Amino acid sequence: MPAPARGALAIAAAVLLAAAAGCSSGGGHTAKDSSGGKASSHSSAPGSAPAAAGDAAHPAPAAIVTGPGPKSSYDAQPQPAAGSCHYRYTADKQPLPDPNCTPGAISPAVNQGNINDTICKPGGYTSTIRPPVNVTGKEKTENAKSYGYTGPMGDAEYDHLISLQLGGDPNDPRNLWIQPPSPGHVPGKGPNNPKDSVETHLHTAICKGQVTLTAAQQAIATDWTTAEAKLGISKGGAAATPTTEPDADGD
Repeated sequence: MPAPARGALAIAAAVLLAAAAGCSSGGGHTAKDSSGGKASSHSSAPGSAPAAAGDAAHPAPAAIVTGPGPKSSYDAQPQPAAGSCHYRYTADKQPLPDPNCTPGAISPAVNQGNINDTICKPGGYTSTIRPPVNVTGKEKTENAKSYGYTGPMGDAEYDHLISLQLGGDPNDPRNLWIQPPSPGHVPGKGPNNPKDSVETHLHTAICKGQVTLTAAQQAIATDWTTAEAKLGISKGGAAATPTTEPDADGD
């Protein structure tokens, strides 16, 4: 074979070998997923399903626990250890409870099917299930230690996170926290708590069929300052008609 022909064959063979090596090693190629995007360089464990987009950023809300419900008599409940609970604050300095200490708890006596006989009952409901002051007073003192609250006790409210008028449990410690006064409070003037009006607006919306009981409970337990917006209730708009019983979850 002439020398030029042998040279051409050698070059062609070298090109074919290089192409084969590139394909087997994956060099020069990027795998794509079915959506057309680049696949991750980290492989999943065999048999594991890929995480859905946004799961980490927007986890599903945890189910609210159910407490023991109303009782004919109440005993003071043990509170979290002193200093173990920590307030959170919104951008405008409104207080929120520690979700580890006070995640909220609902009453087994209230559900969507019986709201007309419980929280929406004409003549009121919450006064019939509220624990007495001699019980909640002791709990409030101990809960102040849990949260490290050192202000005047008369300026703080021992608050049901999910209020009684929203089907919250009456005396489950997971549903009660010592709520410090909101911004603009005048010391010595008693609790200053705009959360109460939010609770009343949600109560009215439930009884009018504008929102479900579960949705209202989840919204108030997550962040009372945003509950109305999450549920599409304008501030004060849902409460244009007075409720049968405003719920003051105070001492």
